Amino acid sequence: MTHLRRRTAAAALALVAGLTAAAATAPAQAAPAAPAEAAPAAGIPRGLESYYQQRPAWHSCVQGPQDEDGAALERAGARCAEVTVPLDYADPRGRTVTLALSRIAATDTRHRIGTLLLNDGGPGSPTLGAPPRVHAALKDTAARFDIVGLDTRFTGRSAPLDCHWPIGYDITSAGTTRASYERQVVFQRDLATRCRSAAGDLPAHAGTRDQARDLDVVRGALGERRISYLGLSYGSYLGTVYTQMFPGRYDRMVLDSAPNPAHAGPELLPNMAPENERAIADWAQWAAARHDTYGLGRTREEVLAGILRTIEAAGARPLVLGTGADAFELDDTRVPMMLFGNISGDSDAERAALAELMAQLAQAAQGRPVTPSDATTAMLRFLYTPQGSQLGSISQAIMCADGTAPRDPEDYWRRIERDRARYPLSAPLLDNISPCAFLDPPREAPTEVRRGARALILSATGDPRTPHRDSVALHAMLPGSRLLTLQGANQHGLYGTYGNACLDDAVNAYLAGGRLPEADLTCTKA
Repeated sequence: MTHLRRRTAAAALALVAGLTAAAATAPAQAAPAAPAEAAPAAGIPRGLESYYQQRPAWHSCVQGPQDEDGAALERAGARCAEVTVPLDYADPRGRTVTLALSRIAATDTRHRIGTLLLNDGGPGSPTLGAPPRVHAALKDTAARFDIVGLDTRFTGRSAPLDCHWPIGYDITSAGTTRASYERQVVFQRDLATRCRSAAGDLPAHAGTRDQARDLDVVRGALGERRISYLGLSYGSYLGTVYTQMFPGRYDRMVLDSAPNPAHAGPELLPNMAPENERAIADWAQWAAARHDTYGLGRTREEVLAGILRTIEAAGARPLVLGTGADAFELDDTRVPMMLFGNISGDSDAERAALAELMAQLAQAAQGRPVTPSDATTAMLRFLYTPQGSQLGSISQAIMCADGTAPRDPEDYWRRIERDRARYPLSAPLLDNISPCAFLDPPREAPTEVRRGARALILSATGDPRTPHRDSVALHAMLPGSRLLTLQGANQHGLYGTYGNACLDDAVNAYLAGGRLPEADLTCTKA
Protein backbone atom coordinates (compact mmCIF):
# COMPACT_ATOMS: atom_id res chain seq x y z
CA MET A 1 0.00 0.00 0.00
CA THR A 2 0.94 -1.15 0.43
CA HIS A 3 2.20 1.91 0.14
CA LEU A 4 4.02 6.06 -0.49
CA ARG A 5 6.12 10.24 -0.78
CA ARG A 6 9.61 9.48 -1.83
CA ARG A 7 9.85 8.29 -5.39
CA THR A 8 12.13 5.43 -4.43
CA ALA A 9 11.92 1.67 -4.79
CA ALA A 10 10.32 1.51 -1.36
CA ALA A 11 7.65 4.04 -2.27
CA ALA A 12 6.77 2.15 -5.43
CA LEU A 13 5.92 -0.84 -3.28
CA ALA A 14 4.01 0.83 -0.82
CA LEU A 15 0.52 -0.29 -0.26
CA VAL A 16 5.50 -2.26 4.83
CA ALA A 17 16.34 5.40 19.03
CA GLY A 18 14.44 2.61 20.93
CA LEU A 19 13.89 -1.08 21.10
CA THR A 20 15.52 -2.88 18.17
CA ALA A 21 14.79 -6.37 16.91
CA ALA A 22 17.94 -7.60 18.62
CA ALA A 23 16.54 -6.31 21.91
CA ALA A 24 13.85 -8.99 22.07
CA THR A 25 15.90 -10.72 24.74
CA ALA A 26 17.56 -7.56 26.12
CA PRO A 27 16.84 -6.17 29.59
CA ALA A 28 13.56 -4.30 29.74
CA GLN A 29 13.60 -0.55 29.27
CA ALA A 30 11.89 1.13 32.18
CA ALA A 31 8.50 2.73 31.69
CA PRO A 32 8.61 6.54 31.87
CA ALA A 33 8.04 8.21 35.18
CA ALA A 34 5.06 10.56 35.34
CA PRO A 35 5.93 14.26 35.71
CA ALA A 36 5.50 15.30 39.34
CA GLU A 37 3.18 18.13 38.38
CA ALA A 38 0.89 16.01 36.19
CA ALA A 39 -2.54 15.34 37.63
CA PRO A 40 -4.53 12.22 36.73
CA ALA A 41 -6.45 12.86 33.49
CA ALA A 42 -9.91 11.62 32.63
CA GLY A 43 -10.07 8.97 29.95
CA ILE A 44 -6.55 7.61 30.45
CA PRO A 45 -6.56 3.81 30.80
CA ARG A 46 -5.42 2.66 34.21
CA GLY A 47 -1.70 1.96 34.35
CA LEU A 48 -0.90 4.14 31.32
CA GLU A 49 -0.84 7.53 33.08
CA SER A 50 2.93 7.96 32.80
CA TYR A 51 2.81 7.38 29.04
CA TYR A 52 0.00 9.85 28.38
CA GLN A 53 1.52 12.51 30.65
CA GLN A 54 5.02 12.50 29.18
CA ARG A 55 5.97 15.60 27.22
CA PRO A 56 8.22 15.44 24.12
CA ALA A 57 11.54 17.31 24.16
CA TRP A 58 11.96 18.79 20.67
CA HIS A 59 15.43 18.80 19.13
CA SER A 60 17.22 18.78 15.78
CA CYS A 61 16.16 16.04 13.34
CA VAL A 62 19.71 15.64 12.01
CA GLN A 63 21.45 12.54 13.35
CA GLY A 64 24.80 13.04 11.64
CA PRO A 65 26.61 14.55 8.64
CA GLN A 66 25.20 11.90 6.27
CA ASP A 67 21.59 12.23 7.43
CA GLU A 68 19.93 13.66 4.31
CA ASP A 69 16.41 12.99 5.60
CA GLY A 70 17.08 14.85 8.82
CA ALA A 71 18.66 17.73 6.92
CA ALA A 72 15.59 18.00 4.68
CA LEU A 73 13.36 18.20 7.74
CA GLU A 74 15.64 20.82 9.25
CA ARG A 75 15.46 22.97 6.12
CA ALA A 76 11.66 22.76 6.26
CA GLY A 77 11.64 24.06 9.82
CA ALA A 78 10.81 20.74 11.48
CA ARG A 79 11.98 19.56 14.88
CA CYS A 80 12.02 16.00 16.17
CA ALA A 81 11.22 14.25 19.46
CA GLU A 82 10.51 10.85 20.96
CA VAL A 83 7.54 9.35 22.79
CA THR A 84 7.70 6.11 24.76
CA VAL A 85 4.92 3.50 24.56
CA PRO A 86 4.50 0.01 26.02
CA LEU A 87 5.52 -2.91 23.88
CA ASP A 88 2.50 -4.77 25.27
CA TYR A 89 -0.41 -2.66 26.50
CA ALA A 90 -1.49 -5.52 28.73
CA ASP A 91 1.86 -5.18 30.54
CA PRO A 92 2.53 -1.41 30.75
CA ARG A 93 5.35 -1.90 33.29
CA GLY A 94 7.21 -4.21 30.93
CA ARG A 95 9.33 -3.51 27.88
CA THR A 96 8.84 -0.28 25.97
CA VAL A 97 9.27 1.06 22.45
CA THR A 98 10.51 4.56 21.64
CA LEU A 99 8.65 6.25 18.77
CA ALA A 100 10.23 9.00 16.66
CA LEU A 101 8.17 11.96 15.50
CA SER A 102 8.79 15.18 13.59
CA ARG A 103 6.82 18.42 13.70
CA ILE A 104 6.48 21.58 11.69
CA ALA A 105 4.83 23.81 14.26
CA ALA A 106 1.93 26.12 13.47
CA THR A 107 2.99 29.70 12.84
CA ASP A 108 -0.49 31.24 12.93
CA THR A 109 -0.93 30.47 16.60
CA ARG A 110 -3.88 32.83 16.95
CA HIS A 111 -5.91 30.68 14.54
CA ARG A 112 -4.28 27.35 15.34
CA ILE A 113 -6.55 24.36 14.66
CA GLY A 114 -4.48 21.68 16.39
CA THR A 115 -2.22 18.79 15.44
CA LEU A 116 -2.48 16.98 12.09
CA LEU A 117 -0.91 13.52 12.46
CA LEU A 118 0.28 11.75 9.31
CA ASN A 119 0.74 8.15 8.25
CA ASP A 120 2.07 7.20 4.81
CA GLY A 121 0.84 3.61 4.77
CA GLY A 122 2.94 0.67 3.61
CA PRO A 123 2.16 -1.17 5.80
CA GLY A 124 5.29 -0.04 7.61
CA SER A 125 6.35 3.00 5.59
CA PRO A 126 8.31 5.54 7.64
CA THR A 127 6.45 8.86 7.90
CA LEU A 128 8.92 11.03 9.78
CA GLY A 129 9.82 12.84 6.55
CA ALA A 130 6.24 13.56 5.44
CA PRO A 131 5.46 16.93 7.10
CA PRO A 132 7.18 19.10 4.44
CA ARG A 133 5.15 17.46 1.65
CA VAL A 134 1.86 17.89 3.49
CA HIS A 135 2.79 21.42 4.58
CA ALA A 136 3.14 22.35 0.90
CA ALA A 137 -0.14 20.65 -0.05
CA LEU A 138 -2.06 22.46 2.70
CA LYS A 139 -1.08 25.87 1.30
CA ASP A 140 -2.39 28.70 3.51
CA THR A 141 -3.95 26.32 6.03
CA ALA A 142 -0.54 24.82 6.87
CA ALA A 143 0.23 27.73 9.19
CA ARG A 144 -2.71 26.73 11.41
CA PHE A 145 -1.63 23.14 12.10
CA ASP A 146 1.18 21.47 13.94
CA ILE A 147 1.98 18.93 11.23
CA VAL A 148 3.41 15.76 12.78
CA GLY A 149 5.04 12.79 11.07
CA LEU A 150 5.31 9.61 13.12
CA ASP A 151 7.37 6.52 12.44
CA THR A 152 5.04 3.90 13.90
CA ARG A 153 6.42 1.11 16.05
CA PHE A 154 9.22 -0.89 14.41
CA THR A 155 9.52 1.43 11.38
CA GLY A 156 12.11 4.02 10.39
CA ARG A 157 13.62 5.54 13.52
CA SER A 158 11.10 3.89 15.86
CA ALA A 159 12.91 0.73 16.98
CA PRO A 160 13.17 -0.76 13.45
CA LEU A 161 12.38 -4.44 13.23
CA ASP A 162 14.54 -6.53 10.89
CA CYS A 163 14.20 -10.26 10.25
CA HIS A 164 17.57 -10.22 8.41
CA TRP A 165 16.17 -11.70 5.25
CA PRO A 166 18.44 -12.32 2.26
CA ILE A 167 15.93 -10.28 0.21
CA GLY A 168 13.90 -7.14 0.77
CA TYR A 169 10.29 -8.24 0.29
CA ASP A 170 8.63 -11.62 0.65
CA ILE A 171 6.17 -10.78 -2.15
CA THR A 172 7.12 -13.23 -4.89
CA SER A 173 5.14 -15.14 -7.47
CA ALA A 174 4.25 -18.82 -7.37
CA GLY A 175 5.74 -19.00 -10.85
CA THR A 176 4.42 -20.94 -13.81
CA THR A 177 4.58 -24.54 -12.52
CA ARG A 178 3.81 -26.63 -9.46
CA ALA A 179 7.55 -27.15 -8.99
CA SER A 180 8.20 -23.41 -8.78
CA TYR A 181 5.37 -23.11 -6.24
CA GLU A 182 6.86 -25.89 -4.10
CA ARG A 183 10.14 -23.95 -4.05
CA GLN A 184 8.18 -20.93 -2.87
CA VAL A 185 6.72 -22.92 0.03
CA VAL A 186 10.23 -23.79 1.19
CA PHE A 187 11.42 -20.21 0.67
CA GLN A 188 8.55 -18.57 2.56
CA ARG A 189 8.89 -21.06 5.43
CA ASP A 190 12.56 -20.10 5.67
CA LEU A 191 11.68 -16.39 5.83
CA ALA A 192 9.29 -17.12 8.72
CA THR A 193 12.01 -19.08 10.53
CA ARG A 194 14.50 -16.22 10.09
CA CYS A 195 11.96 -13.74 11.45
CA ARG A 196 11.22 -15.86 14.48
CA SER A 197 14.96 -16.22 15.17
CA ALA A 198 15.96 -12.58 14.59
CA ALA A 199 12.97 -10.71 15.99
CA GLY A 200 11.61 -13.02 18.68
CA ASP A 201 8.17 -11.96 19.90
CA LEU A 202 8.31 -8.42 18.48
CA PRO A 203 6.36 -9.10 15.25
CA ALA A 204 3.39 -10.24 17.32
CA HIS A 205 3.19 -6.69 18.72
CA ALA A 206 3.26 -4.97 15.32
CA GLY A 207 -0.48 -5.05 14.63
CA THR A 208 -2.72 -2.13 13.79
CA ARG A 209 -4.59 -2.17 17.09
CA ASP A 210 -1.34 -1.61 19.00
CA GLN A 211 -0.41 1.12 16.54
CA ALA A 212 -3.77 2.81 17.17
CA ARG A 213 -3.09 2.69 20.90
CA ASP A 214 0.27 4.32 20.19
CA LEU A 215 -1.47 7.11 18.26
CA ASP A 216 -3.60 7.86 21.29
CA VAL A 217 -0.58 7.99 23.58
CA VAL A 218 1.03 10.42 21.11
CA ARG A 219 -2.16 12.50 21.17
CA GLY A 220 -1.97 12.69 24.95
CA ALA A 221 1.76 13.40 24.99
CA LEU A 222 1.19 16.30 22.58
CA GLY A 223 -1.39 17.73 24.97
CA GLU A 224 -4.29 17.46 22.51
CA ARG A 225 -7.85 16.63 23.54
CA ARG A 226 -8.56 15.60 19.95
CA ILE A 227 -6.23 15.07 17.03
CA SER A 228 -6.66 15.42 13.27
CA TYR A 229 -5.32 12.69 11.01
CA LEU A 230 -4.30 12.18 7.38
CA GLY A 231 -3.70 8.54 6.45
CA LEU A 232 -2.63 7.18 3.07
CA SER A 233 -3.38 3.62 1.90
CA TYR A 234 -2.75 1.31 4.88
CA GLY A 235 -2.55 4.52 6.92
CA SER A 236 -6.24 5.05 6.21
CA TYR A 237 -6.95 1.61 7.69
CA LEU A 238 -5.00 2.64 10.78
CA GLY A 239 -7.12 5.80 10.93
CA THR A 240 -10.31 3.75 10.61
CA VAL A 241 -9.23 1.51 13.49
CA TYR A 242 -8.46 4.60 15.57
CA THR A 243 -12.00 5.93 15.06
CA GLN A 244 -13.39 2.64 16.36
CA MET A 245 -11.07 2.25 19.34
CA PHE A 246 -10.96 5.90 20.39
CA PRO A 247 -14.21 7.62 19.37
CA GLY A 248 -14.37 11.24 20.38
CA ARG A 249 -10.59 11.68 20.33
CA TYR A 250 -10.22 12.74 16.71
CA ASP A 251 -11.16 15.92 14.91
CA ARG A 252 -10.66 16.04 11.11
CA MET A 253 -10.05 12.63 9.54
CA VAL A 254 -8.86 12.14 5.92
CA LEU A 255 -8.60 8.56 4.63
CA ASP A 256 -6.75 8.58 1.29
CA SER A 257 -7.01 5.43 -0.89
CA ALA A 258 -8.78 3.52 1.82
CA PRO A 259 -8.98 -0.30 2.01
CA ASN A 260 -11.95 -2.30 3.18
CA PRO A 261 -11.23 -3.37 6.79
CA ALA A 262 -12.57 -6.81 5.94
CA HIS A 263 -9.46 -7.34 3.79
CA ALA A 264 -6.88 -6.34 6.40
CA GLY A 265 -4.00 -8.70 7.02
CA PRO A 266 -2.95 -11.51 4.65
CA GLU A 267 -6.04 -10.96 2.49
CA LEU A 268 -4.80 -7.49 1.54
CA LEU A 269 -2.82 -8.68 -1.49
CA PRO A 270 -5.25 -11.20 -3.04
CA ASN A 271 -7.98 -8.56 -2.89
CA MET A 272 -5.99 -6.39 -5.32
CA ALA A 273 -5.88 -8.90 -8.17
CA PRO A 274 -8.87 -7.74 -10.30
CA GLU A 275 -7.93 -4.05 -10.23
CA ASN A 276 -4.23 -4.75 -10.64
CA GLU A 277 -4.94 -6.85 -13.74
CA ARG A 278 -7.17 -4.09 -15.11
CA ALA A 279 -4.47 -1.46 -14.53
CA ILE A 280 -1.94 -3.63 -16.37
CA ALA A 281 -4.36 -3.93 -19.28
CA ASP A 282 -4.83 -0.16 -19.38
CA TRP A 283 -1.06 0.31 -19.39
CA ALA A 284 -0.78 -2.28 -22.19
CA GLN A 285 -3.22 -0.23 -24.26
CA TRP A 286 -1.02 2.84 -23.69
CA ALA A 287 2.12 0.89 -24.66
CA ALA A 288 0.50 -0.54 -27.79
CA ALA A 289 -0.17 2.99 -29.04
CA ARG A 290 3.59 3.56 -28.73
CA HIS A 291 4.83 0.35 -30.32
CA ASP A 292 7.29 2.24 -32.51
CA THR A 293 9.00 3.47 -29.32
CA TYR A 294 8.95 0.37 -27.12
CA GLY A 295 8.34 -2.55 -29.51
CA LEU A 296 6.02 -4.37 -27.12
CA GLY A 297 3.15 -5.00 -29.54
CA ARG A 298 0.63 -3.05 -31.61
CA THR A 299 -2.44 -4.10 -29.63
CA ARG A 300 -3.19 -4.52 -25.96
CA GLU A 301 -3.49 -8.27 -26.46
CA GLU A 302 -0.06 -8.45 -28.12
CA VAL A 303 1.56 -6.51 -25.26
CA LEU A 304 -0.01 -8.74 -22.60
CA ALA A 305 0.90 -11.92 -24.48
CA GLY A 306 4.47 -10.69 -24.73
CA ILE A 307 4.72 -10.21 -20.98
CA LEU A 308 3.45 -13.74 -20.38
CA ARG A 309 6.06 -15.06 -22.81
CA THR A 310 8.76 -13.18 -20.91
CA ILE A 311 7.64 -14.75 -17.63
CA GLU A 312 7.61 -18.22 -19.20
CA ALA A 313 11.10 -17.64 -20.59
CA ALA A 314 12.29 -16.61 -17.13
CA GLY A 315 10.91 -19.90 -15.80
CA ALA A 316 13.01 -21.84 -18.29
CA ARG A 317 16.15 -19.75 -17.76
CA PRO A 318 16.48 -16.79 -15.37
CA LEU A 319 16.80 -13.41 -17.05
CA VAL A 320 19.97 -11.46 -16.32
CA LEU A 321 19.84 -7.71 -15.82
CA GLY A 322 23.07 -5.76 -15.28
CA THR A 323 26.65 -6.86 -14.89
CA GLY A 324 29.18 -7.46 -12.15
CA ALA A 325 28.03 -6.68 -8.61
CA ASP A 326 24.81 -5.26 -10.00
CA ALA A 327 23.86 -8.35 -12.02
CA PHE A 328 20.48 -9.77 -10.99
CA GLU A 329 18.84 -13.02 -12.04
CA LEU A 330 15.06 -12.93 -12.36
CA ASP A 331 13.12 -16.15 -12.73
CA ASP A 332 9.36 -16.58 -13.13
CA THR A 333 8.82 -15.96 -9.40
CA ARG A 334 10.51 -12.52 -9.61
CA VAL A 335 9.55 -10.97 -12.95
CA PRO A 336 5.89 -10.41 -11.93
CA MET A 337 7.01 -8.31 -8.96
CA MET A 338 8.82 -5.94 -11.31
CA LEU A 339 5.52 -5.39 -13.09
CA PHE A 340 3.53 -5.01 -9.86
CA GLY A 341 6.01 -2.56 -8.36
CA ASN A 342 5.61 -0.18 -11.30
CA ILE A 343 1.84 -0.16 -11.82
CA SER A 344 0.56 2.05 -8.96
CA GLY A 345 0.14 5.22 -11.07
CA ASP A 346 -1.04 6.28 -14.50
CA SER A 347 1.10 9.28 -15.45
CA ASP A 348 2.90 9.17 -18.79
CA ALA A 349 6.25 9.18 -16.97
CA GLU A 350 5.30 6.15 -14.84
CA ARG A 351 3.89 4.27 -17.83
CA ALA A 352 6.97 5.04 -19.93
CA ALA A 353 9.26 3.76 -17.17
CA LEU A 354 7.33 0.48 -17.05
CA ALA A 355 7.37 0.15 -20.83
CA GLU A 356 11.13 0.63 -20.90
CA LEU A 357 11.56 -1.99 -18.17
CA MET A 358 9.31 -4.53 -19.95
CA ALA A 359 11.24 -3.95 -23.18
CA GLN A 360 14.50 -4.65 -21.36
CA LEU A 361 13.10 -7.83 -19.81
CA ALA A 362 12.01 -8.98 -23.27
CA GLN A 363 15.55 -8.39 -24.51
CA ALA A 364 16.98 -10.34 -21.58
CA ALA A 365 14.58 -13.20 -22.41
CA GLN A 366 16.29 -13.35 -25.81
CA GLY A 367 19.67 -13.67 -24.10
CA ARG A 368 20.76 -10.14 -24.96
CA PRO A 369 22.77 -8.07 -22.45
CA VAL A 370 20.72 -5.47 -20.61
CA THR A 371 21.87 -2.45 -18.61
CA PRO A 372 18.93 -1.38 -16.40
CA SER A 373 18.27 2.25 -15.48
CA ASP A 374 19.45 3.61 -12.15
CA ALA A 375 15.87 3.49 -10.87
CA THR A 376 15.48 -0.17 -11.87
CA THR A 377 18.83 -1.06 -10.32
CA ALA A 378 17.74 0.62 -7.08
CA MET A 379 14.52 -1.40 -7.10
CA LEU A 380 16.39 -4.64 -7.77
CA ARG A 381 18.76 -3.96 -4.88
CA PHE A 382 15.84 -3.16 -2.62
CA LEU A 383 13.87 -6.27 -3.58
CA TYR A 384 16.56 -8.90 -4.00
CA THR A 385 19.34 -8.03 -1.56
CA PRO A 386 19.19 -7.58 2.24
CA GLN A 387 19.02 -3.80 1.68
CA GLY A 388 15.21 -3.82 1.88
CA SER A 389 14.90 -6.44 4.62
CA GLN A 390 13.94 -3.97 7.33
CA LEU A 391 10.99 -2.46 5.47
CA GLY A 392 9.88 -5.84 4.12
CA SER A 393 10.06 -7.38 7.59
CA ILE A 394 7.81 -4.86 9.29
CA SER A 395 5.38 -4.78 6.37
CA GLN A 396 4.92 -8.53 6.61
CA ALA A 397 4.81 -8.47 10.41
CA ILE A 398 1.89 -6.02 10.36
CA MET A 399 -0.06 -8.09 7.85
CA CYS A 400 0.52 -11.29 9.82
CA ALA A 401 -0.54 -9.58 13.06
CA ASP A 402 -3.72 -8.19 11.51
CA GLY A 403 -5.38 -11.36 10.27
CA THR A 404 -5.23 -15.14 10.22
CA ALA A 405 -3.63 -16.80 7.20
CA PRO A 406 -4.43 -20.29 5.88
CA ARG A 407 -1.88 -22.83 7.15
CA ASP A 408 -2.11 -25.47 4.42
CA PRO A 409 0.02 -24.77 1.30
CA GLU A 410 -2.59 -26.62 -0.76
CA ASP A 411 -5.13 -23.87 0.00
CA TYR A 412 -2.89 -21.30 -1.69
CA TRP A 413 -2.19 -23.49 -4.70
CA ARG A 414 -5.88 -24.12 -5.30
CA ARG A 415 -6.60 -20.40 -5.18
CA ILE A 416 -3.72 -19.61 -7.54
CA GLU A 417 -4.93 -22.15 -10.09
CA ARG A 418 -8.52 -20.95 -9.75
CA ASP A 419 -7.58 -17.30 -10.33
CA ARG A 420 -4.79 -17.77 -12.87
CA ALA A 421 -7.17 -17.92 -15.85
CA ARG A 422 -8.86 -14.62 -14.92
CA TYR A 423 -5.78 -12.78 -13.64
CA PRO A 424 -2.77 -14.45 -15.26
CA LEU A 425 -0.33 -11.64 -14.44
CA SER A 426 -1.59 -10.93 -10.92
CA ALA A 427 -2.94 -14.08 -9.28
CA PRO A 428 0.31 -16.12 -9.07
CA LEU A 429 1.92 -13.14 -7.32
CA LEU A 430 -0.87 -11.83 -5.10
CA ASP A 431 -2.38 -15.22 -4.16
CA ASN A 432 1.01 -16.75 -3.31
CA ILE A 433 1.86 -18.22 0.08
CA SER A 434 3.64 -15.92 2.55
CA PRO A 435 5.51 -16.24 5.86
CA CYS A 436 2.18 -15.70 7.66
CA ALA A 437 1.31 -19.33 6.88
CA PHE A 438 4.16 -20.46 9.14
CA LEU A 439 3.96 -17.91 11.97
CA ASP A 440 1.79 -17.86 15.09
CA PRO A 441 -1.77 -16.55 14.65
CA PRO A 442 -2.53 -12.96 15.69
CA ARG A 443 -2.72 -12.00 19.36
CA GLU A 444 -5.94 -10.05 18.79
CA ALA A 445 -8.97 -10.36 16.58
CA PRO A 446 -9.31 -7.73 13.85
CA THR A 447 -11.20 -4.55 14.63
CA GLU A 448 -14.88 -4.69 13.77
CA VAL A 449 -16.21 -1.47 12.28
CA ARG A 450 -19.44 -0.93 14.15
CA ARG A 451 -19.69 2.83 14.68
CA GLY A 452 -19.91 5.75 12.31
CA ALA A 453 -17.14 8.26 11.79
CA ARG A 454 -17.07 11.75 10.34
CA ALA A 455 -14.26 11.14 7.86
CA LEU A 456 -13.45 12.22 4.31
CA ILE A 457 -12.60 9.15 2.20
CA LEU A 458 -10.62 9.67 -1.03
CA SER A 459 -10.64 7.08 -3.84
CA ALA A 460 -9.68 6.83 -7.51
CA THR A 461 -11.94 4.64 -9.63
CA GLY A 462 -8.99 2.73 -11.08
CA ASP A 463 -6.80 2.44 -7.97
CA PRO A 464 -4.81 -0.82 -8.47
CA ARG A 465 -3.80 -1.17 -4.79
CA THR A 466 -6.86 -0.29 -2.71
CA PRO A 467 -9.77 -0.84 -5.08
CA HIS A 468 -12.48 1.79 -5.38
CA ARG A 469 -15.02 -0.84 -4.31
CA ASP A 470 -13.15 -1.00 -0.97
CA SER A 471 -13.53 2.73 -0.34
CA VAL A 472 -17.21 2.49 -1.28
CA ALA A 473 -17.61 -0.35 1.23
CA LEU A 474 -15.80 1.61 3.94
CA HIS A 475 -18.01 4.61 3.27
CA ALA A 476 -21.07 2.41 3.87
CA MET A 477 -19.54 1.11 7.11
CA LEU A 478 -18.95 4.63 8.44
CA PRO A 479 -22.23 6.56 8.65
CA GLY A 480 -21.42 10.26 8.71
CA SER A 481 -18.47 9.91 6.33
CA ARG A 482 -18.20 11.42 2.85
CA LEU A 483 -16.67 9.80 -0.23
CA LEU A 484 -14.66 11.94 -2.67
CA THR A 485 -14.21 9.95 -5.90
CA LEU A 486 -11.59 10.78 -8.54
CA GLN A 487 -13.12 9.54 -11.78
CA GLY A 488 -10.94 8.04 -14.51
CA ALA A 489 -7.63 7.75 -12.63
CA ASN A 490 -5.61 4.56 -12.14
CA GLN A 491 -3.80 6.03 -9.18
CA HIS A 492 -2.95 4.96 -5.64
CA GLY A 493 -2.41 7.90 -3.30
CA LEU A 494 -4.12 11.16 -4.23
CA TYR A 495 -3.90 14.14 -1.89
CA GLY A 496 -0.94 16.40 -2.50
CA THR A 497 0.79 13.96 -4.85
CA TYR A 498 -1.41 13.37 -7.91
CA GLY A 499 -1.95 17.02 -8.70
CA ASN A 500 -5.73 17.08 -9.08
CA ALA A 501 -6.78 20.59 -8.03
CA CYS A 502 -10.45 19.65 -7.54
CA LEU A 503 -9.55 16.95 -5.02
CA ASP A 504 -6.77 18.87 -3.26
CA ASP A 505 -8.97 21.93 -2.86
CA ALA A 506 -11.82 19.88 -1.37
CA VAL A 507 -9.48 18.28 1.17
CA ASN A 508 -7.96 21.64 2.10
CA ALA A 509 -11.40 23.19 2.55
CA TYR A 510 -12.36 20.38 4.94
CA LEU A 511 -9.13 20.59 6.92
CA ALA A 512 -9.40 24.38 7.15
CA GLY A 513 -13.06 24.60 8.13
CA GLY A 514 -13.70 21.26 9.79
CA ARG A 515 -16.96 20.75 7.91
CA LEU A 516 -17.44 17.75 5.66
CA PRO A 517 -19.08 18.33 2.26
CA GLU A 518 -22.87 18.26 2.37
CA ALA A 519 -22.84 15.23 0.06
CA ASP A 520 -20.39 12.89 -1.64
CA LEU A 521 -18.20 14.56 -4.27
CA THR A 522 -16.77 13.52 -7.63
CA CYS A 523 -13.72 15.02 -9.31
CA THR A 524 -12.46 14.09 -12.77
CA LYS A 525 -8.95 13.31 -13.91
CA ALA A 526 -7.62 16.32 -15.78
